Amino acid sequence: MNKKIGNIFKGDKVIWMVFFFLCMVSIVEVFSASSGLTYKSQNYVGPIAYHAGTIFIGMLVAIVTLNIPCRYFKLITIPLLVVTALMLFIVLCGGGEKENDATRWIKIFGFTIQPSEIAKGTIVLAVAQILAAMQRENGADRQAFKWILWITVPTCFLIGTENLSTAALLFAVVVLMMFFGRVPNRQLLKLVGVISFIVLFTFAMVMIVGKTTTEEDPKQVAQTEMVEKSTQKTTWIEKILHRADTWKNRIENFIHKKDVSPQDYDLDKDAQVAHANIAIVSSSIIGKGPGRSVERDFLAQAFSDFIYAIIIEELGIIGAGFVAFLYIVLLYRCARIASRCENNFPAFLAMGLGLLLVMQAMFNMMVAVGLAPVTGQPLPLISKGGTSTIINCAYIGVILSISRSAKQRRDRENALKMSEV
Repeated sequence: MNKKIGNIFKGDKVIWMVFFFLCMVSIVEVFSASSGLTYKSQNYVGPIAYHAGTIFIGMLVAIVTLNIPCRYFKLITIPLLVVTALMLFIVLCGGGEKENDATRWIKIFGFTIQPSEIAKGTIVLAVAQILAAMQRENGADRQAFKWILWITVPTCFLIGTENLSTAALLFAVVVLMMFFGRVPNRQLLKLVGVISFIVLFTFAMVMIVGKTTTEEDPKQVAQTEMVEKSTQKTTWIEKILHRADTWKNRIENFIHKKDVSPQDYDLDKDAQVAHANIAIVSSSIIGKGPGRSVERDFLAQAFSDFIYAIIIEELGIIGAGFVAFLYIVLLYRCARIASRCENNFPAFLAMGLGLLLVMQAMFNMMVAVGLAPVTGQPLPLISKGGTSTIINCAYIGVILSISRSAKQRRDRENALKMSEV
């Protein structure tokens, strides 16, 4: 029996444990944080059944993926790049589904897919392949830097028009991959300088084009949308920065954040951040207990962007620290797996996917505790989601597949040492 289970759950056992714990936390906390959804639908089983089903499908995807030899991942790089580019162009041209003032989803055969989630893994896969193919004795070839930018920059631009935080996260992961891939330091320093200029320029344009509004006021949002629709002429900058109002408000709210007493907190303005702060300060070392959150009824994205605040409220500092520790362990194991790989490609791929998952988790947790402006990044493998949950499970499957090949290499080395003795 144990042998049969071991044949199914192959690969790094520590990563399997981390994956299992994150899924368990997800089911419990999403069920607790979905009170708003259950109230609207009057169905207390539907939302959590859907999420549990998504996790189950994601686990099947992870099991299937880990059984694919790592060398075959190279074959899907170009097809994925083409499909990703097409889907992102569809979203950019307005052919996607709009939600929360952003067009990030498209429907294919009745299923809602978020192209940016697929694009993240595709770019990491392509960058890992480029770095592996162009490795030399003294590091990566100088041409690798150009090839990586030719693929990454257009993709980040297409993503950034609707989801700036995801584009920034992806580009940061690519830069780290180039650093670990031994891209010449001079090229990386030039890139940092260019990025700094672009960030300052984009910041200036957002502050100029964007209008200061109260994001949580439905009447004001409706009036703003009516004015935008009635405007006949729109400059190309405004088309690209059509979400500048949202970005400007998030930046201003973060920069001008002041410490106020609870009785003076304005819950009508920036209600998400306000209730997230209340959830955190009303917690304790052990929390209120699973299912006993109060602020979940007031947080519109309690099951997604701000689920870490609910985790803190219900599980306390100990539970929140345990969740953060799981992501740290995941990154550590990815680094160990990468160090044991016989070839460069699986090593770069494992490290890139690990960085992608953990950096997104870090941004989500920083937003929840007020250390970063609101970005809209879900907590990987915990937040409620469809495309993101299944694709993150696929990432885990790829890492497990790489760990299998790394283990086989270690077993061969151990067998060789034993034979020499």
